[in-house]
Amino acid sequence: MSAEPLVAVLIGPGGVGKGSLAERLVEADDHLWLSRSWTTRPKRATESRDAYVFVDRAKFEEAIDDERFLEWAEFHGNLYGTPLPDDAQGADVLLEIEVQGAEQVLRQNEDAVVFLILPPSMEQLEERLKGRGDSVLHVQRRLASAPAELAKGHELASFVIVNDDLDRAAGEILSILEELRRQRRTPSKKD
Repeated sequence: MSAEPLVAVLIGPGGVGKGSLAERLVEADDHLWLSRSWTTRPKRATESRDAYVFVDRAKFEEAIDDERFLEWAEFHGNLYGTPLPDDAQGADVLLEIEVQGAEQVLRQNEDAVVFLILPPSMEQLEERLKGRGDSVLHVQRRLASAPAELAKGHELASFVIVNDDLDRAAGEILSILEELRRQRRTPSKKD
């Protein structure tokens, strides 16, 4: 088996369910460690305190200067970043990030596995965004940026998963991860 942990990346437009999927995946798979992203945006009333590490811009910029991020990006006026893992204790690493961050991760680790998470429809994406308490302006900005995010996501993705049912989508990702782990344990045979 490869000594390096598998890096799995969830990308997709806001409201597609990346956070719910990430939570479900780490609950179901003891071999996954979720890296909690940092953000400068305010916490939504509908999300848990540990959805992100919420910091002010000065603290985030200090972490950038100290090179403490695997990747970071500015998106809709807020900073988002994935801290370098302290110690995932040999577990595979799960990242829930924006497409800009996925590009950075792939530049550093071309073996990272990127899952593009799609909404069942743009109408359902809009309903999900409204349902999490975002302002009308924020929903409009997210919907306006979704086509570009999806286009870039298709370029980066190793796998595309439609999140029409949380359990089904999580099960599909878990099956793919298990197959990838099996392939890493089995040495390739040269002809």
